[in-house]
Amino acid sequence: MGTVEDYLGGLRPEQAHALRRVVELARGLAPDAEEGTSYGMPALLVGGRPLIGVTAAARHLSLFPFSPAVVAAVAPDLEGFSLSKGTIRFTPEAPLPDAVVEQVVRLRRAELGA
Repeated sequence: MGTVEDYLGGLRPEQAHALRRVVELARGLAPDAEEGTSYGMPALLVGGRPLIGVTAAARHLSLFPFSPAVVAAVAPDLEGFSLSKGTIRFTPEAPLPDAVVEQVVRLRRAELGA
């Protein structure tokens, strides 16, 4: 797997658009983030450590903050979304709210000490 942009370029347009929005918001708050991979998925890295990862599946998109604590912190703002310990799932038709994505990135950066 290549960079985040390479990955997004291989998706259906509606999937790419929704995930690109997440990545753009993250880059706005973490301009020092570099594209790479973590746990086999496209990710933004800060200081070589994963900030967020994104993937597309057949029926949903996923944001991985690589932190159960971050997912738990934003869970109250994600009623109706599918969550697991380390994943936030959404669809192009029901994208993540910008404020939640921004909070995920802020919290994760704080965990990384960035």
